[in-house]
Amino acid sequence: MKKAVILVSGGLDSSTVLALAKEQGYACYALSFDYGQRHRCELEAARKVATMLGAVEHKLITLNLDSIGGSALTDAAIPVPQSDSADSDNGGIPVTYVPARNTVFLSLALGWAEVLGARHIFIGVNAVDYSGYPDCRPEYIKAYERMANLATKAAVEGRKLHIETPLIDLSKAQIIREGARLGVDYGLTVSCYSPDDAGCACGRCDACRLRRAGFAAAGVADPTRYQQKNRE
Repeated sequence: MKKAVILVSGGLDSSTVLALAKEQGYACYALSFDYGQRHRCELEAARKVATMLGAVEHKLITLNLDSIGGSALTDAAIPVPQSDSADSDNGGIPVTYVPARNTVFLSLALGWAEVLGARHIFIGVNAVDYSGYPDCRPEYIKAYERMANLATKAAVEGRKLHIETPLIDLSKAQIIREGARLGVDYGLTVSCYSPDDAGCACGRCDACRLRRAGFAAAGVADPTRYQQKNRE
């Protein structure tokens, strides 16, 4: 079987990507990161999703992006915006953007792909519901792929690498419908930026709002476990 490295965060999008890669016949090697994120319960979700979808291996790499901060996801001093806060939906790059995160993640995925002899890396970036993150844009992915094929022994020797972004042009509703078709258990996934210790979603951050609206638009029952005060 052809091999692929799949970036799996434990969220809705990356879980769908893993299911799509498996459907396409890849032997899937799931890669997750403990990077100092506040919502670390997503790591247990990633483990469960990788097991559920039959990943050949699930590797967890520990980083310390919280040591440089600069994001509401890694710095406790920066609050996660809520739907009724002044920082929410201001049209700019949100404070939940983690500096250089996808560049760091893709670079480590690239290294593992070389070791495995895999020529495909899957990532769940999306240009429709992408929350304003610059490292989720198609032009970024194209530029990274060009760099990868200049910087790796595999590519120089003729084994070109491909960054696969099957969700890039899909809405959240379309992503959910694809996952439902493939039997993804979204009840295992965590998208929230401010979950409680039990993994229950806040229901008010940008990630929760996009997820909730996606299930509604898709006509699929939302299995998300919300915190008691935010169930509606």
